[in-house]
Amino acid sequence: MKHSLRTLVALAFACTVCTVHAGVPKDLPYPAAKPDALEIARQVYFVNHFYSVRNVSFERKGNHKITVMATRGKGKPLEISTLRRFLNNAYDKSQIKARDLVLFHSGNLIGSGMLVTTFTHEAKPPYYSTWLPALKRVRHFSEPAHDEAWSGSDLTYGDVYLREPHHETHELIGQQPFPDCLGSMELDERERSNRYLEQFPGPQCAHQGKEVYQLKSTTTFRDWWYDYRISYVDTHSFADYRTDYYKDEKLIKRIDRDWHVMQGVEDPRGVYWRYWYALSYDDNHETMVAVPPDLVKWNRDMDNDFWSVETMQHLRR
Repeated sequence: MKHSLRTLVALAFACTVCTVHAGVPKDLPYPAAKPDALEIARQVYFVNHFYSVRNVSFERKGNHKITVMATRGKGKPLEISTLRRFLNNAYDKSQIKARDLVLFHSGNLIGSGMLVTTFTHEAKPPYYSTWLPALKRVRHFSEPAHDEAWSGSDLTYGDVYLREPHHETHELIGQQPFPDCLGSMELDERERSNRYLEQFPGPQCAHQGKEVYQLKSTTTFRDWWYDYRISYVDTHSFADYRTDYYKDEKLIKRIDRDWHVMQGVEDPRGVYWRYWYALSYDDNHETMVAVPPDLVKWNRDMDNDFWSVETMQHLRR
């Protein structure tokens, strides 16, 4: 039973990398003029939750091309999990805002899955359904705390899911070209020989020189793990390439995101991420989630009934 409870917590985090919340509307318009700080924060939220498309799928190909999540502490071996993910925003004229389905294929969560339903009514919390193969049951639970980390990961629930624009105050502190390459996890030859890591991306330099807003966001929570964070946000797509977290004026964590354009989507905010890379500077612990670009699909013709507990159980293997 203890193992099952740990699995519930881990599943909740892993799905939050991909899920949505009701704070920003799916029909948020693209700014007609230069946005202020709060509007930039709202646009960033829109981009991170893929509201510009009906659905997004992170699929697999063969036995090794699939989304990979890797974590590593200083001097410790990599811990690897693989997953598929399906997000659906196509719930017009419905109380449902979005559904997100995640299926795990290897690692500690192998055979498990999670379905998260979010609602258009902001006061109604998301509904979590998890499939636990060891129990052969579906379980439900409430959302976790903002500052809770998953199994030693460098990403909190707030980082990837729960934090909304109203949880911080925002200040536009500058505009400049993006200064350097995005970071990524360094792999040695032995690690690179792992079939899931053969195509793990290196540092991404394609965004260097792009014009970005510098957005300072100060938390409204008391005695929080960070005081403020500075995000580097593309002035055209509102993709947040980098977020630096500060405590007592010291840089404590960085998250880099490699965003790419969705071909055929007219909305400039139609982008998807190739990878997230997080580094905690106090202990050099790092986390990376990466997907081969050819496995990301959007606006597919899929029945809304696909996003169900029955699908999660049927596709658990």
